[in-house]
Amino acid sequence: MTLVLEPRHATAIRRHGEADYPAEACGLIGGTVDGARKRAMALVPLVNQRTDAARNRYLIDPVSFRRAQERLDRDGLDVIGVYHSHPDHPAVPSTFDREHAWPWLSYVIVGVTRGNAAEMKSWTLSDDRAAFDEESITIEERKVVWQ
Repeated sequence: MTLVLEPRHATAIRRHGEADYPAEACGLIGGTVDGARKRAMALVPLVNQRTDAARNRYLIDPVSFRRAQERLDRDGLDVIGVYHSHPDHPAVPSTFDREHAWPWLSYVIVGVTRGNAAEMKSWTLSDDRAAFDEESITIEERKVVWQ
């Protein structure tokens, strides 16, 4: 599976990570699935509701998740992924990330080092929930055809 992001999505994820530093930033990725490609069409930035460990954990409260999902539904999009940042850590899922992830969704992580966004990677959880597999990210402009 490949996650397709537009350049503006990659930029927005990086900027959100920088803006929320030193706390983790988080949000949902809305889009469509076409064969082996998950195409991002919209991002829904959310507030990290974690109060006890926001530097290395994020929490999306159920009400915010539901509202974001309803917004994406209205636009005909599915939740295809979640993004978050790792302040001063690599863009690799933690054990906590694995324990709270859902199979099939893309988990985009951007490392933010000293307030500056660095490497960005995407991961999917295996069906047995034992590990994450790295998912390729393709950055491309969406072509709109007018009829």
